[in-house]
Amino acid sequence: MKSISGPSGKLAVDDGGSGGLPVIFLHSFGGSVAQWSPQLHHLRKSRRAVAFDLRGHGKSDAPADNDYSIEAFSNDVGVVVDALDIKRFVLVGHSLGGNAAIAYSSNHADRVAGLVVEGTSGKMDDAQAKPLMATLDADFDKTMEQIWTRLLKDATQSTRDLVMKDRALMSKEAAKAMIKANFEYNPVPAITKYSGPKLSIKTAMDDVPFALDKQVSGLPVKSIAGTSHWIHLDKPDEFNAVLDEFLSKLK
Repeated sequence: MKSISGPSGKLAVDDGGSGGLPVIFLHSFGGSVAQWSPQLHHLRKSRRAVAFDLRGHGKSDAPADNDYSIEAFSNDVGVVVDALDIKRFVLVGHSLGGNAAIAYSSNHADRVAGLVVEGTSGKMDDAQAKPLMATLDADFDKTMEQIWTRLLKDATQSTRDLVMKDRALMSKEAAKAMIKANFEYNPVPAITKYSGPKLSIKTAMDDVPFALDKQVSGLPVKSIAGTSHWIHLDKPDEFNAVLDEFLSKLK
C-alpha cells in the first residue's frame, strides 16, 4: 500500500500491474480496497490496476471538516491519478464509488477512457429520501442494520465477512454525512454529460424505480443474477468477464 497526500489527509492506495490501459477502482460506502481484490488480481496479469480507500474508509484519513460530498470524493480521484502520473484510464465505481466515478468523469472526460458503475442508483425522490434520513436520525443503529441486511441478501459468507469487517471501521458521524451526501447527489446530468463508453452492472435488488438505467436513456446495462449488492465479490468470475468485454472494446 502507498500513502498519497490528499486535500483532507492521507489516502491509502493499492497500485500494481503494468501495461494496457490502467483501471481505477472506487469501492462503496463502508468499503475498502480489499473488496476489489478479485479484480485487482485478475487485471494485473495484463495491465495496471489501482484501488484506494476513500476518505474516511479503511486506512485513509477522515477529513477534519467531515466533508464527504460526492465532489470531495471526486477530487480525491484526481489527486490519486495525478500523484501516480496516470494520464488516461478507466474508472470502475461501486455504489457510492460509482457516484464519485460519474462526478469525476463528467468533469474530466479527456482522461476517462471508459466508465463502469456497479449497483449505482439514480436520484431517489425526496419523498423517499427524507423519511429515510429521518429514520436514520431517530434510530441510526436499527435503521442501518436493516439496510445492511437488505444489501447483503444472497451474499456469500466471504462477502458478508469482509463487508462487516470494513464497515466496522467507519464512524457513525461519517456514515450519516456520506448517506446524506449520496442522497443529495444527482448522477443523471453528470453521466449524461460524459460522452465516452459507459456501462452499468446491476443485480436484482438494483431494479428499483430510481435505478440509473431507468433515468438515463440508452445507458448500456449488464445484469448478473443471484448476488448481493457486492456483485464483484459474490460472482467475481462473471463480473470480471463483463469487465473484460468492456475493456476489450476500448482504444
